[in-house]
Amino acid sequence: MLLSPSELESLVQGLHQSPHSLLGLQPVGDGKGLVARAMIPGATRVELVPVHDATRPKFELKRIGDTCVFEGTTKKTREVYAYDLVVTDDTGNRQQGRDPYSFLPTVGETDQFLFNQGNHRQLFDVLGAHSRQPDGVAGTSFSVWAPNARRVSVVGDFNRWDGRRHPMRLLGSSGIWEIFVPGVAEGALYQFEILDAHGALKLVTDPFGTLFELPPKHAAVVWNTRKFAWTDDEWIQRRRESNALRRPMSIYEVHLGSWKRKSHWEAFSYRELAEPLIAYVKQLGFTHVEFLPVAEHAFYPSWGYQVTGFYAPTSRYGTPDDFQYLVNELHRAGIGVIVDWVPAHFPRDAWALAQFDGTALFEHADPRQGAHQDWGTLIFNFGRHEVRNFLTANALYWCERFHVDGLRVDAVASMLYLDYSRKEGEWIPNKFGGRENLDAVEFLRQFNHLVGTEHPGVVTIAEESTSWPMVTRPPWLGGLGFSLKWNMGWMHDTLGYFKRDPIYRRYHQNELTFAMLYHGNENFVLPLSHDEVVHGKGSLRRRMPGDDWQAFANLRALLGYQWLFPGKKLLFMGGEFGQPAEWNDNAALDWWLLEAGPYHAGLQRWVSDLNALYQAEPALWRGDYEGDGFWWVDCSDHPNSVLSFVRHDRESGGHVLAILNLTPNPLRDYRVGLPLPGRWIEVLNSDAAIYGGSNLGNAGGVTAESYAVQNQPHSALFTLPPLGVAVFRRAE
Repeated sequence: MLLSPSELESLVQGLHQSPHSLLGLQPVGDGKGLVARAMIPGATRVELVPVHDATRPKFELKRIGDTCVFEGTTKKTREVYAYDLVVTDDTGNRQQGRDPYSFLPTVGETDQFLFNQGNHRQLFDVLGAHSRQPDGVAGTSFSVWAPNARRVSVVGDFNRWDGRRHPMRLLGSSGIWEIFVPGVAEGALYQFEILDAHGALKLVTDPFGTLFELPPKHAAVVWNTRKFAWTDDEWIQRRRESNALRRPMSIYEVHLGSWKRKSHWEAFSYRELAEPLIAYVKQLGFTHVEFLPVAEHAFYPSWGYQVTGFYAPTSRYGTPDDFQYLVNELHRAGIGVIVDWVPAHFPRDAWALAQFDGTALFEHADPRQGAHQDWGTLIFNFGRHEVRNFLTANALYWCERFHVDGLRVDAVASMLYLDYSRKEGEWIPNKFGGRENLDAVEFLRQFNHLVGTEHPGVVTIAEESTSWPMVTRPPWLGGLGFSLKWNMGWMHDTLGYFKRDPIYRRYHQNELTFAMLYHGNENFVLPLSHDEVVHGKGSLRRRMPGDDWQAFANLRALLGYQWLFPGKKLLFMGGEFGQPAEWNDNAALDWWLLEAGPYHAGLQRWVSDLNALYQAEPALWRGDYEGDGFWWVDCSDHPNSVLSFVRHDRESGGHVLAILNLTPNPLRDYRVGLPLPGRWIEVLNSDAAIYGGSNLGNAGGVTAESYAVQNQPHSALFTLPPLGVAVFRRAE
């Protein structure tokens, strides 16, 4: 035996951190031959057979004692050569294949350096499981970051889930463990067996896994996300050349499992959803869909916000290829795709990221920094280079492999503040004594920079609920670098106003106008999202006061105000037809309501017509973030609860006038100022009969008089419908 007793024991006990230095074929210490070793539980006989060159020695490996380690030598050559191992097991089965311990590392030194530095932009091509062909041998390389583990093995259906079969090697001080296993093909199940820092054995899933078994199972599946044949080049080129801030953007927010379903028990797959979803989004005229988190999540009621597989579209609806197909078809139909991305926290599942190698690897060790008070989850350690790289590469992965057009970043406020949802004494100040999470700030700036430079045209959207300054300003100005920010203040104030009985609205008109006082501070999205129709909040329909007629008139006015106000638009599914019930993630929307009377179908048509006007009128989107893109005509008529404003496009010179009457009382001969003379045509009226209204309006339009009011040089007398929104455009 050429192994020392301690080396043999370390192999058998699974404690050797570099098994490749002992196993495989390598020169004997005296340089006068070769020694081959293999550790194969269940084997009764092992032979080494040369490949490519039959003149090379063939010899048998003998069992060392009563261990599963086999060793053999030859003195016929001193040059290492390619070989197979022919293994006979205890049932008499005989198998032949390449030895995993005969291959060089598949993770290079440059990859290791960039990862430890936090700057590996293609990290998803290095860590995880990847089909490769080193020396022409097909198989899969496995690599994982676990710097404090004592031993890591890859286990799977290809080795009977036996951690003794494929212990991995630790690559220097990088913390990365690696092995190439010949013959493992796409579709194989695998996990990592880790002997952690405390000597405990645990089975964990791959942080870079691209596909997982259906929950609650959590083994990863070897899968190649490169092989899909994309046909959206024209879309990607247009996106690259356009400025999203000066383009129309109306977003339909969708939860994939509950938009429509095959049955009460079965959801549609990604591929099955493509045709009906595209047809519906086109019918309603939305420019984008936004999916609640698509990344794998074992706990379904989290709606995807407790991610366990950051690099894998959830297998509930199909494979990564199937999700790529859905995105590709949406692009071919001219519809953008935004996904919800969750870098703020992760769940405590012991088989996922928590205490991954027995230590606080992805999270902070101190619960005052690493434990999230509200959600029972853990907070990423944004100050650790490798953790930051895990997340930034993940963002780039969704852009590169799935061609997404935007990342909406969840819970940004919880990342920015060290004292978020914490009492005094429950948090640790930063190095300057402040409450700002400086590491998270730098991470967000880096993330936004990388997405913007690597994938021009992709937007990043912050769900940030505080007054943190310059969220959508570039880092070189001191900003965070996001493209857009959800305007949570607008959402809160607007819903607060519309839920009031109209008799009291005169006292609260400032709730509708306040947003313009800070509108110029950020690039805003106006959201009516899933968060507003769950947790006992009631649906949008249930928040509206009055009987059905008034409630739906209010809904039409609410959505009209949203679409006409400066900023991009977002509406959660079901809101477009006034679903009365709160959203249920285990059931489809109540589509039958569209056949139940005029109001639901009327609201749906109103949204469709709003989108059509919105896209056709550059004044409604090109100047969203320009000072002359909006001005109040009159926002001071509190007694009548009437608002009027102009949207303007300096490039085309177009003007659109919006007038809102937010009480049930129609107003006739109501004078409103106009910026230009001539005929003004009513192009949209929420009170039209086709929407379920009373059909009161301004048929034929109005003619401007040379009578200055409200700081406008002209004016006209209008009929204002009850609880209505009327929109006018100057006739050419």
